[in-house]
Amino acid sequence: MPASPSSSAQAAREALAARLRDLRLDAELTVRELAERCGWSHSKVSRVENARTAPSPADLRAWAHVCGAEGEVEDLTAALRAVEGMWVEWRRMERTGLKAAQESVRPLYERTRHFRAYDSWLVPGLLQTMGYTTAILHAVRRRRGLVDDVDAAVVERMDRQHVLHEGRHTFAFVLEESVLRAGIGGRETMREQLRHLLTVGFLPSVSLGIVPMQPAREAMRPVEGFWVFDNAQVAVELVSGYLTITRPHEIDMYAKVFHELGQLAVYGERARALIRSAIYALG
Repeated sequence: MPASPSSSAQAAREALAARLRDLRLDAELTVRELAERCGWSHSKVSRVENARTAPSPADLRAWAHVCGAEGEVEDLTAALRAVEGMWVEWRRMERTGLKAAQESVRPLYERTRHFRAYDSWLVPGLLQTMGYTTAILHAVRRRRGLVDDVDAAVVERMDRQHVLHEGRHTFAFVLEESVLRAGIGGRETMREQLRHLLTVGFLPSVSLGIVPMQPAREAMRPVEGFWVFDNAQVAVELVSGYLTITRPHEIDMYAKVFHELGQLAVYGERARALIRSAIYALG
């Protein structure tokens, strides 16, 4: 379990470590006794119990067997998988290509009813045109040295947009004005993307807010892009990996930030005016 920037992931690591420590104590074993029976060094046991080293599924089975708690193996393994899923490095998520990574999040999008998304870098995927998505994924593939399945990944991302038009979903998007002027894919790609924003903003299920650029911004500063899926989880895409946040108080923090950023945004005709200005600037 690599270090992550989220206290959600760290708290889950510590909870699993505490369960293992409790099993050892219930079995009335010392750290050294458990280590000897498992054939490990006592320092390994200490590292696991202090959440500094991740146990493997085999470690969990051995630990439970020595403690006479074989019935706990399934739950312990499930907890380990949950922790591993909170922080996923891109190289692991995309090891078989970008298409599989796109497919992996489809169930989350299809079961979510209320989406909230903020971005200070890019147009969110559900609002992207094919050309914009293609430019982004080609850049990702080159930067990360991935197999070239960009065309298939683009099709998957485009197909995911059916949730905008089908089912009982609602969407609230807040973008920094700088997103409109980022130049992704070049002038023609950006022009097409911005015109698409003008269109999609009229969908009855969509709220689109733009935070205007200003010479002095004393209120909420731009933050990392994030998605809030219902009140169940938050997804954050960072340079090194994909972070999933599930602790209620952290979800509340992101919901509060989204609300505050949303109060800085303009909507309706004022938002469309900013988009048209960005189109005009493209020449």
